[in-house]
Parts: sequence; structure tokens; C-alpha cells
Amino acid sequence: MAETSENPVELFDMYLAHIGVNAASDEEAKQIVADFHDLIGLAHMKIAPISEFAGDFVEVMLPGHGCGEKGHLGFHVNDVEAAAKWFEAHGSEIDWNHCAKNPDGSYFLVYFKKEIAGFAIHLTAQK
Repeated sequence: MAETSENPVELFDMYLAHIGVNAASDEEAKQIVADFHDLIGLAHMKIAPISEFAGDFVEVMLPGHGCGEKGHLGFHVNDVEAAAKWFEAHGSEIDWNHCAKNPDGSYFLVYFKKEIAGFAIHLTAQK
């Protein structure tokens, strides 16, 4: 009989997708992205109107849009809703009011209610 894993990393192919940094101004956001480009060559990307990206690794949140005291950590999973429900069943609280859905109604991003070390934590289907 095959054993099923109780490790969410294995169950949901979880990995750290990106870190989020909260910027105090639009100018600071652009400077942070430029600094990552200058330091390690990460390209500036504009994916959403609420943030700027330095490559796929660093999301710089524009003022008023950042979660977490210091920022956030985004963890990629292969099925956001299944992973969120698994975490809830194992005692973690999901903030279902702070999530994002695809046009078909499926979730592509959900936040945990608990912050760790000043960082909000979210699950995402985006890589």
C-alpha cells in the first residue's frame, strides 16, 4: 500500500516563488528594482498595477498595496485551493477575504492570516 505524504512541500510541489518588499513611494519602488538590476542583473518587469518586479524573484509593492509589516513571502503551489484547504485542516488560518481569483473562479493567490517575522505569507499558482 502506497503511503501518502503529509509534507505540504511534497504534496503541492511548494517552493519560494518570490519575496515582496513594501516601498514607501513610487520612486522608492523603481529605485529598489534598479538596485536589484545593478547588483545581480534582475530585469524590471511590470506584471500588475500594484507592484514592480525585479526578475521573478522580488516584487516591490507600491504604496498602499503591501501586505505584512516588512513585506511578504510568496510560495508557489500546484493547486492553491487544495493547498489552502490542506493548511486549514492542519490548523492554519487562511484569509479568504484577501485572495485573488482567475476569470474561471479558481484561486491563484491566498494569504494566511498569520504573519511571520513581519512578513505576510501567501500561496500562489504563479511562478
